[in-house]
Order: sequence, then structure tokens, then C-alpha cells
Amino acid sequence: MAIDLVKSSSVTPARLAAFEILKRVEDGAYASVLLASREEELNPLDRALCHELVMGVLRRQLWLDRLMEFYANRKVTELDAGVRLVLRLGLYQLRFLSRIPPSAAVNEAVNLVQFARLRSAGALVNAVLRRATREPHVDPANGIEDPIERVAVATSHPEWLIERWTKAFGSEEAEAFARANNEPAPVAFRVVKHRALEAEVVEHLQRAGAEVVRSKVANGAWRITGAGSLLSALVAEGRVYVQDEASQLIAEVLEPKAGQWVLDLCAAPGSKTSQIADLSGDTTIVVASDVHEHRLRTLIQTAKSHGLTGMRYLVLDGLQPLPLIGATFDRVLLDAPCSGTGTLRRNPEIRWRISPDDISDLSRRQKRLILNAARVVKPGGRLIYSTCSVERDENEDVVQSFLENNDSFRASELPLDRSLVTSSNAARTWPHRQGTDGFFVSAFERKRE
Repeated sequence: MAIDLVKSSSVTPARLAAFEILKRVEDGAYASVLLASREEELNPLDRALCHELVMGVLRRQLWLDRLMEFYANRKVTELDAGVRLVLRLGLYQLRFLSRIPPSAAVNEAVNLVQFARLRSAGALVNAVLRRATREPHVDPANGIEDPIERVAVATSHPEWLIERWTKAFGSEEAEAFARANNEPAPVAFRVVKHRALEAEVVEHLQRAGAEVVRSKVANGAWRITGAGSLLSALVAEGRVYVQDEASQLIAEVLEPKAGQWVLDLCAAPGSKTSQIADLSGDTTIVVASDVHEHRLRTLIQTAKSHGLTGMRYLVLDGLQPLPLIGATFDRVLLDAPCSGTGTLRRNPEIRWRISPDDISDLSRRQKRLILNAARVVKPGGRLIYSTCSVERDENEDVVQSFLENNDSFRASELPLDRSLVTSSNAARTWPHRQGTDGFFVSAFERKRE
């Protein structure tokens, strides 16, 4: 989406950054990456507002667009792309940010239109937002008779996703999950054992005023509220790593032991790989592979920061037969590339990008990946399959296909709380149940000859 911009001192830094980020997201960029890239140029208050605006607008996009149509008396498709963004930002502030005076939200939106060289739309933006301030109780989901469309608009998800989840999980679960996708994800972390003692780090954070609570989901995981600057400093020092609780479960299922050889086939960016290496000690050889060399560089930097010396790196395409000699590894992790529908709280733009065909294509690729991964597992060794997707096509269907085509493997018991384990001997986590990302994990053991 090309928008000609001019510099303007009348637009606050937070709103200007949010507008520019949302513009680039519409062109295919990822919000989390862009938000991180703008952190240093914004003060803490502007940084927080920018983050709230970007994530809030992306999470509520469909609802905001329907609201926009009501107040503007026209379809959003009839509006210029830049005008849509400005109105989304303005409406989000009016409806969800009570601390911002309505007059400020309206005036800033008009200034943004001028900034984007869309001065002719200034009157429209002003009229729409002023009407919104006069009629503040309109809910575009009210009165929609079709239950799928109603939930889609109310929770701001594509109708096909709501319909898909309703068929898979039931209407109540689907709606609860969709609503949870619009809530901010809690911050969770683990202490890097190679660099720090857990008790000392937790005490340090608590003394700084943070609320630090041990996770009920993953051993070694903590939830934190507050002390953001100290947490960032500890991350920079390599003493702490921010990682969702459900993501931390995967290393528990893998159960790496000292002296073993471990392969993480699709390792980048390396959250789980570095956790495995940190847990297993320096006598364990952890081989991290990925098809993208530049993504492995991030993992190499993380390993260096964490003091992890037992790691090796390979650029491999897991969709091709692996150029490794025989059944080499005691543990193999396939954290497969997936649709990411379990991470919509953190990556809300995904919901507007994926399609049913994407999920089908990913499922086919995952079935190829797991077959290749299985070939390098030693007899008696363990293969772990995980995704951050909630789609059955990418999870249970992949597992079922694998077991049907590999009589040399059997499903393994998961060393997890039974409340997480499903009837198919896999584990699932959910935003609306555990407050974590939506994850799936299953384990297999290669039978001894």
C-alpha cells in the first residue's frame, strides 16, 4: 500500500509510528518485528501507546471496519487505504482507550490524514469520528442473525476460521478461543541456567516491584507483570529468555539427557533449541538445523549470549532426505512450520493472511517433514512433533498419518500434567484455558530391533 507521506510535528510520535507500522503490515510485514524496530526511537509512554494501537487495531480490524461502515454510510472498500487506517486508529481510541480524550483522538486522526497527503479526506474523517463520539454505543455485531457471521464480527476473525473452529471444537469453545485471541498475551520467561540462579533472578525482579508467579503449565516458566526495563536488561545480559509457557513445555516432553545427541530440525529462531541445550548441559550435543541460514544466525547469537557451548549448526532443508548417516540421534524435535493459529494474540495479522488452502498445504509439508525426521532417530530414541497451530489438519492428522505409515514407531506417554493431555495421547494448550499460546505436542519412540 503506497502512501505518500509528509513530515508533520502535529502528529504525536506514538500515533505516527502506529500508522506507519500498520501501513507496512498491510504490505506484508509483521507487526512484532516492526514494533521491536521502533522501540529505541520512542519514549516508554509513546512505545506503550504505539504497541497498544497497532495490536489493538489488528485484533479488532473487522469489528472496526463494520463500525466504520455504519458511521460513514459506505463500504470500507470504497475508502482509500490510508483513510481506512486513520479511521481504524481513531475508532479504536474512541472505543477501547478511555484514558484518551475523544477530542484528542479526533484531532490526531485529522492531522494524520494531512500527514498522509490525504487532505481531501479530512472532512470525512472528522465527520465519521465526531459521529462516533455522539453515538458511542453502536455494536456492529448486534442484530446479525447468522451465528457464524455474528461471532466473526464480534471477535474480529474471518468467517471461514470461525466456521472451521466451530465444526472442530463446538460453538462455545470456538467463540471463547476467538475472544481470547483479542486479549494481550501475558509475559512469560525462563531463567538461563548457564548464566544465573533462578531464585536470585526472581528475587531481583520482585525487589524491583515486579509481580513474578511460577507457571502452572511448564516447569521453569514464570509469568511477570511490571519491571519491564529490568526484564529487558536481564534478557540483554543473557540471564533471562522471554518465552511463552506452552513453548517451554516442548523441552519437557523431549526430556534431553546428559551425553545424548539431539537434533532440532526446524530450529530457528531458537527458543526451544536454546532451552534444550540449557537444560541438558554441555555434554549433550544439540544440533540446530534450519533451511534459512540467516535465521540460524539469530540462534547462534542467542547461544553465545546464554553461554551454550554444546551446540552445532546445519543448514538443511527438512523436506528433502537428510544428509545424515543412519539413525544418529537420541532425540529429534520437529517443531514444524505451521499456520500459527495458536499465536493470534501475538500475531493478529495472521488471521487476515492465511487461507484454508494454506493450511492444507502446510499439512502436506508437515507429513513430509516428520517422515524425514523419523529416519535419523535411534532405536529407543524419541521423536517429538509440535506446532503452534490449533488446526487438526496440522496436528492429529499429521500424527495419525505418521503412525499409519511407520510401524517402527509407537506413541509415547507424555511427562505432563494429565489435564493437558488429550484422548489421542497428545497435549494441547489454549489461550482461553491456560492463558498460553495454542500449542500441540506429541511424542513417539522408535522401537528397538
